Amino acid sequence: MTATILVVDDDVSVTASLELLLKQNGFRFVVAAEPAAALEVLAQRSIDLVIQDMNFSRSTTGEEGLDLLRAIRRDHGAVPVVLITAWGSIALAVEGMKAGAADFVTKPWDNERLVRVLRTALSLFGERPPAAADRESLDKQFELSEILGRDPALVRVLNHVVRVARTDAAVLITGESGTGKELLANAIHANSTRAAGPLVKVNMGAIVPSLFESEMFGHARGAFTDAKRDRAGYFEQADGGTIFLDEVAEIDRTSQIKLLRVLQDQSFQRVGDGERRRSNFRVVAATNRDLERLVALGEFREDLYYRLNLIKLVMPPLRERAIDIPLIAAHHLRQARARYGLGEIELAADAVRWLGAQPWPGNVRELKHCVERAALMSPRPLLARADLETTARAEEPAPTSRLDRDVLPLDEVEKLMIERAMSQSAGNITRAAELLGLSRAALYRRLAKHEIEAP
Repeated sequence: MTATILVVDDDVSVTASLELLLKQNGFRFVVAAEPAAALEVLAQRSIDLVIQDMNFSRSTTGEEGLDLLRAIRRDHGAVPVVLITAWGSIALAVEGMKAGAADFVTKPWDNERLVRVLRTALSLFGERPPAAADRESLDKQFELSEILGRDPALVRVLNHVVRVARTDAAVLITGESGTGKELLANAIHANSTRAAGPLVKVNMGAIVPSLFESEMFGHARGAFTDAKRDRAGYFEQADGGTIFLDEVAEIDRTSQIKLLRVLQDQSFQRVGDGERRRSNFRVVAATNRDLERLVALGEFREDLYYRLNLIKLVMPPLRERAIDIPLIAAHHLRQARARYGLGEIELAADAVRWLGAQPWPGNVRELKHCVERAALMSPRPLLARADLETTARAEEPAPTSRLDRDVLPLDEVEKLMIERAMSQSAGNITRAAELLGLSRAALYRRLAKHEIEAP
């Protein structure tokens, strides 16, 4: 069914441009030059979406636009509203998002991106959401194999994942460290219309501010001392696909405004290159920190928060999905068996009960380490509760900050894992590094650290 869009703007050149764009993309359209006329149209006919300017000729403060938005939300709450504003008035757009707008774009807009925004708003906010499906039904229709579990708390999140995946909406994934936020990002990409395109993953916490533009936007040869060749940045690499911004809360304030600009118009310049480049990407971000609190403290830009947080997904902690613990533990035990050539090892009944009773502050990551270490250290083919308790007592404290989030195993366990990987790979450094999930350089450093002779 063709959607009917109401355009509310008193600038004839703007409404003419939008009319042409909407007609070319198969939408029906109605134009209103002022708020009163817009409300009259909404009262008299069926409208699927509203595009409205925030400033009208009688007011430059945006209050008239905000009043119109509030009236639409009050009297026609099912109709999504997309705001149009100038770059210098993004603060006004943020107020509109707080008042219930579906999204906002800035002038001058890119036509292709605006159409994507409209289709996304219609899909997410203009339709009644489908009935929730159970895990079995989801697995038959979507690619969710990386995400283990059937707990209702997880299944609710997965229902949201498959719905937003088919749109171009920006998604913010939150949750404690170790819950599997990256797996949700993988699932969003895998089930999207961009699945054939690249999925570019960026650890924002690892990018120093001085290199932000070079890493994210790329650089030209000779732009700085070590720029030996042209390099495409992460946003350019993500053209036609998805960019995953992990640890997004770690970005400094100066870099945040640069990120906001590229998210807003999907254009950028390589360092040392005057050419303006465009990239058609979808953004998914993740953090284990409370972004709303950081916004209140002035540490994270509010406008960037609303640009990233069109859709928010919260990955539940493991303690809230206890029925999934045995399944996840068994999975990681199988992986450890295959990875280190351990032969047949199973979990005893008392071990399964003990696992299910633990709080797992480090979530899935902590559970994985516990099971893996027990498998490596125990001489028995059946892991008992005592084996798990021994390795759990040897665990480091649960990660609490970015600096200690990815702690290594204890030295003796690490050495054993490396020796097993070297044996399994017959001394092939590349293969051993792959088994361990390390780079060759990182493996060489650990070989030296543990005084293991390299071939």
